[in-house]
Amino acid sequence: MATQKTEKIGLTTAIIVGMNAMIGAGIFSMTSSLASGVGPASMLSYLFAFFAVWFIAQSVARAAYLWPQEGSFYTYARQWGGHTLGLFAAGAYIFGFLIAMALLCKIAGGYLHSVFPTISSQNLGLMTLGFLIALNVMGMALSQIGQYILIIFTVFSLLATTGLCLTKINFANLTPFMPYGPWSILQGTRIAIFGLFGFECIASLFNIVENPEKNVPKALQYSLLLVGLIYFLFISSIILSIPLSVFTSNSNVTIPQALQTLFPDNQFIVHLITFSILSAIIGTIHSMIWSGSELVVSYFKFFKSPCIKNMVSCNIITQKNSVLLCGLIMLICFMNITNLDLFFTLTALGLIFAFITTMMALLFQPAEWKSGQNIKTILGLITAFIIFAIALQKLIEGIVTLFN
Repeated sequence: MATQKTEKIGLTTAIIVGMNAMIGAGIFSMTSSLASGVGPASMLSYLFAFFAVWFIAQSVARAAYLWPQEGSFYTYARQWGGHTLGLFAAGAYIFGFLIAMALLCKIAGGYLHSVFPTISSQNLGLMTLGFLIALNVMGMALSQIGQYILIIFTVFSLLATTGLCLTKINFANLTPFMPYGPWSILQGTRIAIFGLFGFECIASLFNIVENPEKNVPKALQYSLLLVGLIYFLFISSIILSIPLSVFTSNSNVTIPQALQTLFPDNQFIVHLITFSILSAIIGTIHSMIWSGSELVVSYFKFFKSPCIKNMVSCNIITQKNSVLLCGLIMLICFMNITNLDLFFTLTALGLIFAFITTMMALLFQPAEWKSGQNIKTILGLITAFIIFAIALQKLIEGIVTLFN
């Protein structure tokens, strides 16, 4: 019997898929926090984060090529740390992923509050979370057309904001360049990297791309360069045009609120950008809840516990029930974490831990040393450890402050 061949995609399509995986609502949620915590030097924080992602992404893609089985981070970490570490790595990724989605619900509530000022941002965020969980439970995943609409709204928001800000450039806004000192630049990387998460999805393209060993690394590089350039222009245009005092006076200020200080007579464009950003954020949460529930189902399949195996075989652990579980975790995070900075810290800790365990697996492969591939891996590990250590330090500082 002849088997049906899977249709392959070319390099150009792979680049577009990679850009879609990275370009999302994260850039809108992190820019204000980055500016208020680092100042104009946040551009350097972003460049360091981009440098880190450049090498981490290539290492993750290399791991996906060597071990193309189901399980991603569980499979990679298991190669050198065994079953238990595999579960920790995959669990850390899911934890960081859901923390990020809870953060986006907080951000969505803030944006919706500017549209419905009589309702608190907290309640609007809760309503958003409940509505999107209900849609996913009913099986209403975002269609392919919906995905295209989502990326159009996101790109429009980025380009329109960048274009508007470029007309108001004032180099005096760069002074003082490092108001919080050089160390704040490194501390800001745990926030800056938030907008670039999603690159790990590109690693799953090996089975569907023509000549994957050659084209997937190229797709990674080209998509990262394009997204990195768009993001850098976006962040730089905001820093150069909007006075730092706008962000320091209110670290939760949204991009449209900041734009209103520059364009008080151009409210239509500002409202249009608000609508586009809201659509991008809500669409991203909707899609990611669905993806997260699929990750959770896959995760439970790796447990060796007879009880969990029985729950999987008896269809107790299903995609819809996983949606409810993801929603519950997001709700707990939403209700109990009030500091946006803590969201960024916990997200970085979870996801970076998964990336580190993945890259470590490559160090145990003799062929990687002979080919020189591990030079990239070591650079990725160094930058990942720096960001992880900074995030851990911020978490410890927060805990100490809480108990004091």
